[in-house]
Amino acid sequence: MSSGTPTTDNSQSLGKSSLLMASGTAVSRGLGLIRNILLVAVLGATGLTADAFDVANKIPNILYAMIAGGVLNAVIVPQVTRAYRAKNGDEQVDKLLTFSATILLALTLICTAGATIIVALYTSNDWTTEQTSLAVAFGYWCIPQLFFYGLYTILGQVLNARKQFGPYMWAPALNNVISIIGFALFLWIFGPHAITEVDALSEWTGPKVAVIGVSATAGVMAQALILLVPLYRSGFRWTLRFGLRGFGLRTVGKVGLWTTLAILLDQLAVWITTKIATAAPDASTAGVDVVAGNAAYTQALMIYLLPHSLVTVSVATALFTGMSAAVNAGDISKVRELVSQGLRVIAVFTVFATALFLVLSVPVTKVIIPTLSPAEVGPVSRVLFAMALGLVPLGAMVMMKWVYFAFEDGRSVFLFQIPVVIVLIGGAVVTMLTTPGEWWVFGIGLSMAASNLVAVVLRVRGITERLNGLDVARIVRLHVQLVVAAAVASAGGYLVLRVWGFTADNTWWWAVFICILVTTVMVALYVLTLQVMRVQELTALLTPIRRKISRR
Repeated sequence: MSSGTPTTDNSQSLGKSSLLMASGTAVSRGLGLIRNILLVAVLGATGLTADAFDVANKIPNILYAMIAGGVLNAVIVPQVTRAYRAKNGDEQVDKLLTFSATILLALTLICTAGATIIVALYTSNDWTTEQTSLAVAFGYWCIPQLFFYGLYTILGQVLNARKQFGPYMWAPALNNVISIIGFALFLWIFGPHAITEVDALSEWTGPKVAVIGVSATAGVMAQALILLVPLYRSGFRWTLRFGLRGFGLRTVGKVGLWTTLAILLDQLAVWITTKIATAAPDASTAGVDVVAGNAAYTQALMIYLLPHSLVTVSVATALFTGMSAAVNAGDISKVRELVSQGLRVIAVFTVFATALFLVLSVPVTKVIIPTLSPAEVGPVSRVLFAMALGLVPLGAMVMMKWVYFAFEDGRSVFLFQIPVVIVLIGGAVVTMLTTPGEWWVFGIGLSMAASNLVAVVLRVRGITERLNGLDVARIVRLHVQLVVAAAVASAGGYLVLRVWGFTADNTWWWAVFICILVTTVMVALYVLTLQVMRVQELTALLTPIRRKISRR
């Protein structure tokens, strides 16, 4: 790097791109919170019905992670980027998309037909026949989401390769709007009894199941199909072209095999932890009425992933295409620069988000999911507290995984994933064997945080070797500065929280007040401390925001 200017310019450019995508994600997440509030109003966050729907709705996400999150994300962008440099680029892209969509459709049909078997794999043997049947009924409506999740991914990656980042990040907003309408319609049609008797499984008739299922799946369908509009306007035309030659299938198979194996390892962990979570309510200590099960885990995970989706995904997406192009051009120094930049930018946000969740886990849970009962707030917030410890390594490990995808190196991802999965499963099983059921999901959250840290350590070493070095000292120094700033902010925030006080029985308005008050104090202390330490990454990220505000 010849001077300091390119880094600042790149950081500001990254800040602009990330801000554009994060704004779309923020709107989508905001609508998603409304959607979730209505869903919890209908189903609850703990109990028989909530756990039944959670398993059914989780299945297409699991299958999507195995297919789109692995093979598609590992190969689509590199292949599309390469195709645009070729003479017959349009033909290559058409064949690649047609092949992917055909496989997705076939798998979706097979999985939907096998809903009974798949649901049985992910539920506890202690579930009653009625609860399992309800989960299967939801599954028939929800599993078709798999095709549209995959379609959304492949169309979105084409947009990203064409440097059209906005639509991909804004499309989920439409998903949430449709789901909000559907869940609100449920409450309007079936009335309050659908809320007060969520665990009366006999009350869940076919029409009720259909309204919930259609609402969830129609949103995902719209999220995928809306991407055809910006693609069409940009001049892209997708023509169905069947054939296995001419779009790098050999490379796809090589990378996809290792990536699929790594994802299968992940899903082994998901399967075991889901089985443990679904069994937790039946293994709780006598006298504990509300126990965190798989639905409570999902609620905590939703809150935990908010900063990740707003920042990490936006930054990584903005950098991934550039990394793929740099790899194709053989510019390793550029890749090294982008990796370091991404890790440092992501850390500025994730370190603070971790501190915020640790201090405000209870009121944040109350604010984000106001339809939780006071008894449900405690179990969900405890799981969130455990998960928050893994937020910083989550951002780093995701960023580094995309580096391997840019190099089309699925083998390293698979090998690194073995000890990670061992830590996650081992921690969850030990918790199950040594504690009562009300602590099982909390233990899963802690185990997940520990496994994220293991993943970061392994991937840093591998990337350093691949890139012939990485400015690890600079990255570590920044993290130390961020942790110091976060500690100062946490101390101030905790003191304010103790003075004003908060419990799960307090009102939602009081929770909002506490969150605003404590967050304001923590942000001020965090930013002030970073400025005293002259952290450049913060300045570079704030510049686009300041310019935007000044224009107004």
